[in-house]
Amino acid sequence: MTADVAVHGAVDGVVGSAVDGAATTAGGVRAPFVHPAALCESDQVGPGTRVWAFAHVLPGAVIGADCNICDHAFVESEVRLGDRVTVKNNVALFNGLTVENDVFLGPNAVFTNDYNPRATVKKTSDDLLPTVIRSGATIGANATIVCGVTIGENAFIGAGTVVIRDVPPGAMVVGNPARHIGWMCACGERLGDDLACSCGTRHRMDSASGGVVTDHA
Repeated sequence: MTADVAVHGAVDGVVGSAVDGAATTAGGVRAPFVHPAALCESDQVGPGTRVWAFAHVLPGAVIGADCNICDHAFVESEVRLGDRVTVKNNVALFNGLTVENDVFLGPNAVFTNDYNPRATVKKTSDDLLPTVIRSGATIGANATIVCGVTIGENAFIGAGTVVIRDVPPGAMVVGNPARHIGWMCACGERLGDDLACSCGTRHRMDSASGGVVTDHA
């Protein structure tokens, strides 16, 4: 994860196109882009990342390189995002959440961090239940991820799903509560019964994780 470019509100001295990710600083370093209507208070936003209108990134949040933070997203101060993460519109990311590389967070996805919240009970970060989204995973639109779980690599959470327990690598889950209905390739296609993908990649079951992994044999 890279997060070494300072951002305060909007980036000064940026030239080039934010849309194609080619923006650079005057010194030639690839820079993040912050829309004039966004509020980015973190100084740990990686090169090539784009923060769009009305998004709010709090001080201390770490965002890697080449991420896309869409309109009305919110990133709290102790959130950690890897590289090439897509955060779609109206997604709020709260303390205790770690998102690894190449993850897609669909519009209006919900992430909690307190299993039994009360307005009158004030808690610290140590009281929150951590949630981890592993590399390559997809969280569908309007899905709810209840805190304290790990979503495995390349897992696929269907739209509107409510996740209350860990999801193994490559698993496709849907419904409320989430139920397992199949396996997914990293390319986004569903695997056949033989765990082969139409893209040509073969997979095998992994006893340690309970999920599928690429078969390099």
